[in-house]
Amino acid sequence: MDALQITALTPPVTVPRLWPGETAVIIGGGSSLTQTDVNFCRGKARVIAVKEAMLLAPWAEVLYACDEKWWLYYKGAPLFTGLKYRLEHSPDDPLPFREWPDVQVLRNTGELGLETDPSGLRTGYNSGYQAANLAAHFGCSKLILLGFDMWRGPTGEQNWFQKPGLHVDSPYPLFHQAFASMAEPLKAAGVQVVNASRFTLLNAFPKVALEDVL
Repeated sequence: MDALQITALTPPVTVPRLWPGETAVIIGGGSSLTQTDVNFCRGKARVIAVKEAMLLAPWAEVLYACDEKWWLYYKGAPLFTGLKYRLEHSPDDPLPFREWPDVQVLRNTGELGLETDPSGLRTGYNSGYQAANLAAHFGCSKLILLGFDMWRGPTGEQNWFQKPGLHVDSPYPLFHQAFASMAEPLKAAGVQVVNASRFTLLNAFPKVALEDVL
């Protein structure tokens, strides 16, 4: 049976409404992120780790990464025991059926705004944006962004981690525009979003101190 036949026989993944009315911390890869801040979140809210954030928060309940090459590099993140999600890359994408059936694949429904169908995500051109859309599907009423710096650090670093050849230069102007397009739809859906990153240029959401919101 080829990949197209497998896809046709496999129903789309639907994100369950697991956390209605709860708070979720979404941990990104910005250079201001610290292990101390990550540890502070443990047990105080639901936690979604974006990509390498799983290395600082292996206890997170959800791991999200968009890129197929990321999952290939980490071989499906077998040591992570929580839920795992990524975005589809083509209609006949066979990867989850061949390699890692525990990595659930959601539909790509466009770049901007907020996807309300729990089988899909808007991309926002970055995994952190998609993780916020995912948290909305889980039913969260409050999202706390951590490590969403949206700039290059004081010495030019893009992330707190470095993986040559795995991560490309981020188009931050596009990211800023995308998050701005998501702010009002999230508010209309009853989801409050705050940015608790130690340093950030992302202005789409109110900036707060982590200890004030957890």
